[in-house]
Amino acid sequence: MEKLEFQTEVNQLLQLIIHSLYSHREIFLRELVSNSSDALDKLKYLNLTTEPYKSLTFDPRIDLELDEKESTLTVADTGVGMNHDDLVAHLGTIARSGTKNFLAGLSGDARRDSNLIGQFGVGFYSAFMVADKVVVISRKAGEDEAWKWTSDGKTGFEIEPAERTVAGTTVTLHFNEEGKEYANSYKLREIVKKYSNHIAFPIFLTADKHEWDPEEKKSVQKRTTEQINSASAMWTRPKSELKDEDYREMYKTISGDPEDPLFWFHTKAEGTSEYTTLFFVPSHAPMDMYQADYRPGVKLFVKRVFITDDAKELMPGYLRFLRGIIDSEDLPLNVSREILQQNKILSNIRTASVKKVLSELKAIASGKPEEYLKFIDQFNRPLKEGLYGDFLNRETLLDLIRVKSTKVEGWTSLADVKSRMQEDQKGMYYIMGGAEALLRTSPLLEIYRRKDIEVIILDDEIDEIVFSGVDKYQDIELKAVNKTSTSEDFKDESDSGKSDAVKPLLEKIKAVLGASVKDVRASMRLADSPSCVVLDEDEPSLKMQQMMKAMGQKLPDIKPVLEINPDHEIVKKLEAATDDALVGDAAWLLLEQALLIEGVPVENPGVFVQRLNRVLSRAV
Repeated sequence: MEKLEFQTEVNQLLQLIIHSLYSHREIFLRELVSNSSDALDKLKYLNLTTEPYKSLTFDPRIDLELDEKESTLTVADTGVGMNHDDLVAHLGTIARSGTKNFLAGLSGDARRDSNLIGQFGVGFYSAFMVADKVVVISRKAGEDEAWKWTSDGKTGFEIEPAERTVAGTTVTLHFNEEGKEYANSYKLREIVKKYSNHIAFPIFLTADKHEWDPEEKKSVQKRTTEQINSASAMWTRPKSELKDEDYREMYKTISGDPEDPLFWFHTKAEGTSEYTTLFFVPSHAPMDMYQADYRPGVKLFVKRVFITDDAKELMPGYLRFLRGIIDSEDLPLNVSREILQQNKILSNIRTASVKKVLSELKAIASGKPEEYLKFIDQFNRPLKEGLYGDFLNRETLLDLIRVKSTKVEGWTSLADVKSRMQEDQKGMYYIMGGAEALLRTSPLLEIYRRKDIEVIILDDEIDEIVFSGVDKYQDIELKAVNKTSTSEDFKDESDSGKSDAVKPLLEKIKAVLGASVKDVRASMRLADSPSCVVLDEDEPSLKMQQMMKAMGQKLPDIKPVLEINPDHEIVKKLEAATDDALVGDAAWLLLEQALLIEGVPVENPGVFVQRLNRVLSRAV
């Protein structure tokens, strides 16, 4: 028997693993099963490609055997195995790829650190979180000798000759007090289902099981062996072999949603980076979709081994409603959160996946418009969020979102709005800043109705934030109807004469309103209403100003521009009026009614009512 000591760093590392990661101990089984799967993968490759391994019988399987009385668990495989030198190199020299980096990366955050374990080749040592003694018996494929490695995870390890009938590795864990909760067959099944269900090789569990004996008429304990994983990653199969029902069942399994998905997108990429993605669109928005701490719906696998379902980095936030998997052949096992954020391979997968999802949605929008409207009813808003941050895909997102308009009932696309534009129209116009019913009755739309020009209605709370950075759709300028600049689009030669004629009244009104307005002007956009308020180009709408103030944000003092309709009967009568008090009351009422239509309450309702009563008493 050889007695060997661990490297200096190994002792430090083991203590950190044992004492820092107790809250996430279950990953020990994931690591051991993953090691077995890797060993089987290696032997499978050698069996197919290399002499003398081609002549070996390859019967791939992973066996778990639980002894509840002795509190031991054995994990055995028929993989490539290890000889004496391999055991010293792999189990005596931890993290040969970078022990110091691993130690530097440990933070004390059990969840994060547990995902870091496999990154530096130390997954095997997670066994010492739950065991005070680990015994490994291994025989390398193509060799006759087997070797036994034993350690308590503290001082060192022993190696001695052993017996094993076939190639492969057997790891026996003697559970410590913290590990005894895993001497439970139901617990082991649960962990395998969670992390290793889709590993390509069958995993069998041998354990005591209570079964009803009809002859004895009582429950009796029997030793049984059962396969506890599916041994098939459904997403790795060719799409031609899969039926719609296969996809629906897969969706329900990974999402927990009893309803069928609306759509699914299955992609296998080969070349410089090999990966498979399978994304589902739910039929209804997840309940936490608009919460900051939403749970991501995409799971990351590496070679069919589950890594995490808690990484928001896998897909952009505006696609957080997606459910599905990303399975990479190239990522290192158990990449840490920091590496997820920085990993170039995953970044490329994410970029390509986003483009694929959006292109698939675009195809559905074109080919199955009725189905696409079901999607829009649930997910139009998050798609619009993408306009704010995803500049690379903005043009595609502008094609995918749907809007309301003054020309059609229900949803319409920007492409359809563009197709209905008049030949001499100077842009695509939109109105926003309140509820749909309020916007549809806005006096700002009167000139557009008169000229039969379509106006897009943006009634979502996020529209102003989103569209503030979108100035064009394709080659067409997007213009807000509540901005002072759009008035120029409708000027004609007769307007200048009207403006000159009403100028004395405008000056009177401006003097009355003082600092309450930025300016008072003759309007070219009104037909039936006497007044409206507009804002300069870069100023937020009045509704947005209200929202920002309600959230405690400080804003500069933004005043609206009051526009007066020179052709309206009220304005014409005011031009001829000689009573300054009447003109003063009317000036305030013209401003206040314009603000009310915009959804802005009057500052002093009492004064407003008094003013209104004075004007009514003159009219009665």
